[in-house]
Amino acid sequence: MLIQIPSVLNAAQLQEFHQQLAAVEWSDGRGSAGYLSQQVKRNQQLPDEHPLGKQLGEVIMRSLQRNSMFTAAALPLKILPPLFNCYEGGNTYGRHVDGAIRPVAGSMHRIRTDLSATLFLSDPASYDGGELVIDDSYGPHEVKLAAGDMVLYPGTSVHQVKPVTRGQRLASFFWIQSMVREDHKRKLLYDLDRAIQQLAGTGNDNTAVGPATELAGVYHNLLRLWAEL
Repeated sequence: MLIQIPSVLNAAQLQEFHQQLAAVEWSDGRGSAGYLSQQVKRNQQLPDEHPLGKQLGEVIMRSLQRNSMFTAAALPLKILPPLFNCYEGGNTYGRHVDGAIRPVAGSMHRIRTDLSATLFLSDPASYDGGELVIDDSYGPHEVKLAAGDMVLYPGTSVHQVKPVTRGQRLASFFWIQSMVREDHKRKLLYDLDRAIQQLAGTGNDNTAVGPATELAGVYHNLLRLWAEL
């Protein structure tokens, strides 16, 4: 399930992010990659425990806490603190799959990477290339979103970032361990949640309340059955 979540960050937040990141010293992104990924990864990245990365990551986390679409789609149990990368001058990241388990920097904790997230920080007109290409059973999907928008996709997906041939592509990326491990179950719950919200929002009388309540009962009983806490 690929889901676009619009406007995770607003214009003022994006301007602040760009001002802060313009003055930072980036590191070679291969330092955080596994053996296979190192062979295809050519980008720049903030170290996991960089103070600026932590500061900006907290802004993203607060925005996600208020984002009902993210909550419905991800059903988050744990979120790895957001990281930041930069692509320019031909930088690219070839086909790879994310590791199943990621350590939380500076702690003994780990999370299972059920979902991957990319939050685009640069105006897509300001750079050429840089599309995130995600493979699923229907083939490859190219994603290049407006600044402030985010895409969620299964952590099991093979994906890549095409070379950036002009300009600079800034993004934040992170992983989520969901209360519901399987992607197809999350999709069923997400679709059911959307249907409930649409039904409950129709009309000004009480004709939709009964059916919406019944569906909500189905939703929560499925969540009780499938959730891992």
